[in-house]
Amino acid sequence: MLMTPGPTAVPEPVRDAMSRELINPDVDPAFLRIYDDLVDRLSTVYGVDGVDSHDVVVPGGEGILGLEAAVASLVEPGTEVVCLSNGLYGDGFADFVESYGGEATVVNAPYDEPLPLEDLETVLAADDADFDLATMVHCETPTGTLNDIDAALDRLEATDREVLTVVDAVSSLGGTPVPTERIDVCLGASQKCFSAPPGLTTAAISDRAWTAMEARDPHSLYTNFLPWRDTDEGFPYTHLTTNVVALSEALSLLLDEGLGDVYARHEAAAARCRERGAELGLEPFSDPERASPTVTAFDVPGRAEELQHRLHEEHDVLVATGLGDLADDVLRVGHMGHAARVERVDETMDALAVVL
Repeated sequence: MLMTPGPTAVPEPVRDAMSRELINPDVDPAFLRIYDDLVDRLSTVYGVDGVDSHDVVVPGGEGILGLEAAVASLVEPGTEVVCLSNGLYGDGFADFVESYGGEATVVNAPYDEPLPLEDLETVLAADDADFDLATMVHCETPTGTLNDIDAALDRLEATDREVLTVVDAVSSLGGTPVPTERIDVCLGASQKCFSAPPGLTTAAISDRAWTAMEARDPHSLYTNFLPWRDTDEGFPYTHLTTNVVALSEALSLLLDEGLGDVYARHEAAAARCRERGAELGLEPFSDPERASPTVTAFDVPGRAEELQHRLHEEHDVLVATGLGDLADDVLRVGHMGHAARVERVDETMDALAVVL
């Protein structure tokens, strides 16, 4: 039983959709209709359907493509970027910025603390502050933290300078509300809360972000959102047909259930996971008030890898460990997408109780 925080378990209707006869995305007009319908339904999940200020695009490439493409499309040598971070992926934005010649100012906090909003205010108020772009992460999957990005966006919007915002919502989109209408580039992916296979990036991009990309005129083909703005005459490269069909079917399941019910299901699964963890004497890694409804991270210093191995070998339940320096100190249970069900959480925690 797959209970990792992405890739998530793929339900049977999505697997069935993947077995259909292949469509040639370069010459068959039926594929463009499938893609356009996918984009329309993603707009509903993003909360920007009927909103003229944002376009949704779905390039071929695993979710990390979106993070790099956002930077590659907006950053050039000398671009000043403020990277707000309290986790591995927040820090990673700075690496992307610097790799494209930008100047990254990292405003960070320890991984078990909230976003450093007061420090952000100080940096933004500095006399020499001249930021064009700000990056942040909604759900830091490695620590199970759901960040208060509304508060960060408030501070950025209060500045005199128009700062574009890029938000990694890969592990939250489809599992909890995301304030996309306030974000210039909001990034998602197929393999998290949508419960489709890895392979597709999703992005909701504002008009002012498109304008900035056109002024930047990126030279890359693959790490470049611009060629995806208008696909009526074709795609920049051969699209991942089977992945597109799979994501389309996954979205059908999600929207048929209803976004409100989906969010409630994630909240219920998260609450059960933490309740069962407390009964087992497990401490959450981050403050429960900031915990994501899509993933729970337990603090198990020096034990994570052994616990993961035994759960898998003895009970056929696969969870995740931490990442980076937290690899053996954090055990993560993914209750996102198809796996966000109380009965699946109970089966996982029953097995963990035996292992402990």
